[in-house]
Amino acid sequence: MIGKRKAREVALQILFQADVGNLPLGEAVEVTLTDLSDLAPTAKQYAVTLAKGVWEKRHDLDRQLQAAAPHWSMGRMASVDRNLLRIALYEILFVPEVPYRVAINEAVELAKEYGTAQSRRFVNGVLGAIVRRLGLDK
Repeated sequence: MIGKRKAREVALQILFQADVGNLPLGEAVEVTLTDLSDLAPTAKQYAVTLAKGVWEKRHDLDRQLQAAAPHWSMGRMASVDRNLLRIALYEILFVPEVPYRVAINEAVELAKEYGTAQSRRFVNGVLGAIVRRLGLDK
């Protein structure tokens, strides 16, 4: 186990910096990792790979998330929720070794920790709708 939960948490921090702080992704990575010198190298590598992958595919991810939450524009979503959804959806679509249930559970757990009181249910609902649409729950 490479500490994937910690890696997801770090990826969330990186994406938050890039998304809300309007930092270039490379700078967001640098700023975030500066304070995490004790992070295991494998967790650091997964966090950076995840953040870069999500950032690169964010427009496609956002289209799919928007379709699953039509009453919530991406800009209206809480920034933590938006980036947790992106991370989980990226893992569901592009990281085959992560089962979709694990991606959803991890996003929900991080939503409990970093989001609002409603984040857990919102994240779970949106990702559940996507999984059903993709037919992964069969």
